Amino acid sequence: MIYGLYLSATGVMTNAYRQDVIANNIANSETVGFKKDLALFDQRLTEAQQRRLAASGPLSPSNALLEKLGGGLLVHPTTIDTAQGELEPTGSPLDVAIEGDGYFAVNSGGQTRLTRNGQFAVDSTGHLILSNARGEQVLDVEKRPIQLEPGGDVWVGKDGTITQRGRPVARVGVFDVADRSKLAKQGGALISYGEQDLTPAMTATLHNESVERANLDPATELAALMDTQRQLEANANMIRYQDQTLSKLVNEVGKIG
Repeated sequence: MIYGLYLSATGVMTNAYRQDVIANNIANSETVGFKKDLALFDQRLTEAQQRRLAASGPLSPSNALLEKLGGGLLVHPTTIDTAQGELEPTGSPLDVAIEGDGYFAVNSGGQTRLTRNGQFAVDSTGHLILSNARGEQVLDVEKRPIQLEPGGDVWVGKDGTITQRGRPVARVGVFDVADRSKLAKQGGALISYGEQDLTPAMTATLHNESVERANLDPATELAALMDTQRQLEANANMIRYQDQTLSKLVNEVGKIG
């Protein structure tokens, strides 16, 4: 493949990927507990360098000028930015926000999932659930569903203790994992954690009548999206210019008179 076309093609693909990630972040800017995704890249070695590296040979340059250009970009798996989001008061006693590290645990189709979404509700059976369409059951410190007494005011303390009629009835579990790089989004603000063990989050503080907003600034994400679109267009234009140059080379310069 012609080197310039390859570099421009990798520029188009990586910027298209980054554009999708940023657009998804913007679309979820109002989703409670949403953690933005980061599009990461790495510089690719040139083909000659990769072949010598695979053969365990010396990494001497095959062409000093071209190898300084590199081999384009490689896309890395999307990483979750776990930074703290802004806390927003709601006035609802069943809204809880986490300040610090940690996640709520819920039962999603028989599997335990993590979330920073603290918009809770009580279903018809008295279970504490997420206030969404699927209504996943919120788990306590023993990873069991939380059953509340019928009626009565509900209050969640800073340590997760749920109080009804002035009496503690349960405690919301807040957990953490050893390796957050293994966290993977499952949709609906839910996160899977692989084969890791869940441990109590020691630094988490809960805030009643509040929720955690998405940890992103829409204006910053929009500026990044516009920059990505310009880079994508620039690489696409380079492909067109190189194609026109090759067309002239083949049809005019190489023409036999």
